[in-house]
Amino acid sequence: MSETLSTMRPAIAVTDGKARAGKRLSVLAAIGLAAVLPLFANEYWQFVANMALVYCLVTLGFNIVLGYLGQLAFANVAFFGIGAYATAIVMNAGLPFLIALPVGAAASGVAGLLVGLPALRIKGYQLAIITLAAGELLRWTYIHGGDITQGSSGLPVPLPTVFGIALDSEIATFWTFLAITVLCLWMTRNLLRSSIGRALIAVRNNELAGLALGMHTAGFKVLAFAWSGVLVGVAGGMYACLLGRVTPESFGLTQLLVHFSMVMVGGLGSFVGSIVGALLLTAVPEVLRNFPGLEEIVFSVLLMLVLRFAPQGVGGALASRFGALRDSFYGGKR
Repeated sequence: MSETLSTMRPAIAVTDGKARAGKRLSVLAAIGLAAVLPLFANEYWQFVANMALVYCLVTLGFNIVLGYLGQLAFANVAFFGIGAYATAIVMNAGLPFLIALPVGAAASGVAGLLVGLPALRIKGYQLAIITLAAGELLRWTYIHGGDITQGSSGLPVPLPTVFGIALDSEIATFWTFLAITVLCLWMTRNLLRSSIGRALIAVRNNELAGLALGMHTAGFKVLAFAWSGVLVGVAGGMYACLLGRVTPESFGLTQLLVHFSMVMVGGLGSFVGSIVGALLLTAVPEVLRNFPGLEEIVFSVLLMLVLRFAPQGVGGALASRFGALRDSFYGGKR
């Protein structure tokens, strides 16, 4: 028996090594494909690609709370607005983009931590209503923020520069955003594949069982909200620089519905699904923009079809179809 096991171990190791190598090649191929996109896209589609990168981080940050942690919290648009306004305010104070963006992410992360504290005692629809109200309260603050936010007219954002290079074209912006997005995705994937990610899933599946096993569930909840805030705050700063102006109308319920749709289409608790959902629901409306009225119809039909025939989203459907890639789609062990 021991001889049989000893002969099986090398074969298993070789198989696992090939699987890991295949995953690395897939990731490198995706990054390489994205990097050469500016060679084929015009200025308009380059802007759409930049916006898709923003929404990749937005959707993943939302999915950490909604899918991985299983909390019905809708503070995502609040994090998005805080990241955007904080980045814009710091840049207007004369600090460079590479300092302003982390400041915006930190401000949004602190907001996530503060939202995570009530989530320790409040759940379900009550948490959803409270977080929705928090987002609307912040929007009211943007409107009545005086010289700091410049009210309904919006706050202009200076042209960002990176190491002395001005991001004055969509291509320069794309490469900068791609580097930031890849770094954030890599950090989040490592987090989800660690013991912290497994703890979040355990809390979602059965919090009482986690407590019985001695897990510090409260700490993991707050951490999830804080990291979600950081990711979405980074996206908010990128969004502000991409548009060149932040206005309160950009952070209302309509924006929240877009975020929620991206998560549902991509798949709850799916790492790759978050990216796929963001890409789909950023590109599809732009393709249909020349057909008035059709954009909203197709958007709604797409959402209904996914919820009806693939309730686990695109990420879940792909994971079911390609079982060997299950862990990759979900970002860690389930």
